[in-house]
Amino acid sequence: MAQQCFTPRLFTHRTIALNYSYTREATPGPKISDWVTTFDTFQTHALKTRLGIPLLIAVDAVHGQNTFEGATIFPHNIGMGATRNYDLIRRAAEITAIETAGTGFNWTFSPVIAMPEHEHWGRVYEGFSEDANVTTKALIASIQGHQGTNLGQRHTIAATAKHYLGDGATTGGKEGGNAIISEQALKDRYLPPYQAAVDEGIASIMVGFNSVNGTNMHQHQHLVQDVLKGQLGFDGVVVTDWLGGTRWGEPFTVINAGIDIAMQPSNHDEFMAKLKATVIDGTVSMKRINDAVTRILGLKLDLGLFKDPFVKKEFSALVGSTVHREVARQAVRESLVLLKSEANALPLKSTDKIAVVGEHANNSGLQSGGWSIHWQGQKHGYASATTILDGIHGFVPDAQYQPMGCTADMQASKVIAVVGELPYAEFMGDSTNLNLTQTQRNMITRCKTFGKQVIVVLISGRAMTVTDTIKQSDAFIAAWLPGSEGAGVADFLFGANGFTPVGKLPTSWPNLYEDLPLAQDAENALYPFGFGLNKY
Repeated sequence: MAQQCFTPRLFTHRTIALNYSYTREATPGPKISDWVTTFDTFQTHALKTRLGIPLLIAVDAVHGQNTFEGATIFPHNIGMGATRNYDLIRRAAEITAIETAGTGFNWTFSPVIAMPEHEHWGRVYEGFSEDANVTTKALIASIQGHQGTNLGQRHTIAATAKHYLGDGATTGGKEGGNAIISEQALKDRYLPPYQAAVDEGIASIMVGFNSVNGTNMHQHQHLVQDVLKGQLGFDGVVVTDWLGGTRWGEPFTVINAGIDIAMQPSNHDEFMAKLKATVIDGTVSMKRINDAVTRILGLKLDLGLFKDPFVKKEFSALVGSTVHREVARQAVRESLVLLKSEANALPLKSTDKIAVVGEHANNSGLQSGGWSIHWQGQKHGYASATTILDGIHGFVPDAQYQPMGCTADMQASKVIAVVGELPYAEFMGDSTNLNLTQTQRNMITRCKTFGKQVIVVLISGRAMTVTDTIKQSDAFIAAWLPGSEGAGVADFLFGANGFTPVGKLPTSWPNLYEDLPLAQDAENALYPFGFGLNKY
């Protein structure tokens, strides 16, 4: 806002703090101690400035502290929504807060509470559900986990509800597109989750790249100033999205719209100079500046930064701990949705002759999706993660792994085919192709040709048009994007310790591409919202 911003680029994830101007490219694989030293140095410098105001330091920890290689990475929100286990969602957010604090951050740009209406959108997996009720319950649980009973607790961090407003409702599912929303729909569907966030004490709210009825949210004074801060009574901090302070116009338009913090990592000097000029000439009132500064300082006070701004080092040793990973493993197995199970294909037994095919089976990067170590995710594995194949080998050590598919001499009678999308995030994930690749489809067909029972595990950030593959399979599982604990998928496949499926679809599942976008109660859906077999 009226203070300088700095934005260290850690693994290309967005990080923002106030009062300091600094840009840093981190080399891959830093230790926690490196992060602790860096952020404590930032705070030390901040305290030596004229006013001695400590820093807010934020990160996109959207499914665990997913920027740190070695942290516990949970299923993306679409999977967490599929669990319908709101206590588990709260616990996952609490663990995320602990591991985020332990790596030096005090603010996360999470949770996303979009209610995706188009499978084409590249951010479907960041939303809990297309359903407002599920979204609101998950949102409340997430806020409680991140923020605890108050922000002054040692294990809590500030959370951010995003992206205000209608980001999941743009025409055609285009990231940053235009959402056409009637006043009635605004009242009935889109505002209630944000009202719930405000009532729950959410610390910050991020506006979206999208427009509503033709006006970009970064410029939307009515929806930000009048509705969010006025009607909904939000007294926290409103923040732009990445470079949002200049992307759609001059800085004064954003600040006058009611936004308090501008995330300007590469042009903050230009932003501040232009903003200062418009304050001097009266285009931006001091009342607006004072409102923003009051909110920012209030958040810092609530977080206890004026008493102790430094990294909570006692949590560093808990990052990626066994206890945390067990919770993530539980989240994985509860997030999986069984769409089909026939011919006693499941549960698998340790005595079964099993083969595993598909490159997604043995690659933690592919199974985690975007916002995992890097902004767009990665196509190779990362440290301290368990792949799906690792988990299967825990039950059947001699299970064959043939990533390219079945062969005539394969002895296995049951084949687990792990297939799906490659990682993506934001606009890079916008797509009109919701099919498996031809190579993946051919692989499954070939396994069936050899007379194998085929259990398909789909790794994806959204429902896909895979009707023919579902018909071919003996069992079909929507596994979403499990994160670092692939062994949870194996727990599901083998019914470990008496486990039975509990996951329910967070969105309707399409039969044909031409049917998209599906309404939540669409009669032509292959599987309706809430579907999920509860026994094998």
